[in-house]
Amino acid sequence: MMSDLFDQIDWHISDDKVAYDDALQDMEERVAGIRAGTTPERVWLLEHPPLYTAGTSADPSDLVDPERFPVFDAGRGGQYTYHGPGQRVGYVMLDLNHYGKDVRKFVYNLEEWIIQTLAAFQIVGERREGRVGVWVDRGNGVEEKIAAIGVRVRKWVSFHGIAINIDPDLSHFQGIVPCGIAEHGVTSFAALGVPVTMEDVDVVLKEKFAEIFAR
Repeated sequence: MMSDLFDQIDWHISDDKVAYDDALQDMEERVAGIRAGTTPERVWLLEHPPLYTAGTSADPSDLVDPERFPVFDAGRGGQYTYHGPGQRVGYVMLDLNHYGKDVRKFVYNLEEWIIQTLAAFQIVGERREGRVGVWVDRGNGVEEKIAAIGVRVRKWVSFHGIAINIDPDLSHFQGIVPCGIAEHGVTSFAALGVPVTMEDVDVVLKEKFAEIFAR
């Protein structure tokens, strides 16, 4: 049954940078269609032009440089985050009635999706209590965030999702306090010395998604 459900998911990859307003509108329409039973569930992989987004818990003082890039009210959970070229964003629009109707489990599975994808490239991603997202231990007490998670669930349909740093300009994160955590930095595949293409990562994301969400 779960395998059949996964086969029905619209797996979409955008080649061009997607404007954030356009992405929000697309997700709203897709979520409404999923709720109505008129459109299939969707996983959408894309990149955005440089921008900042504010979640529902965002602290205005964490927007360090508000003039640097456009700032959008995302409507998802979480705080401020950065999106831009070199970062793989994955928007996950699922009917959670098919996946246990459990938001905590859903977020856990998103984390596991990222962790297993990183592991395929010999990167050890880890969870941290009280810190949403996926972290890399750099040694000597240094931990850096390699992936962010921010979701919204409306009548058991999910949207928004994950962002994995492949090779973004990490200096762009300096305009915010990412996810409200000032004491830890951010990293990427490239910063860790792991050269991959976005296409390489996409192949693994699809494979791991099928394994994790078809359980």
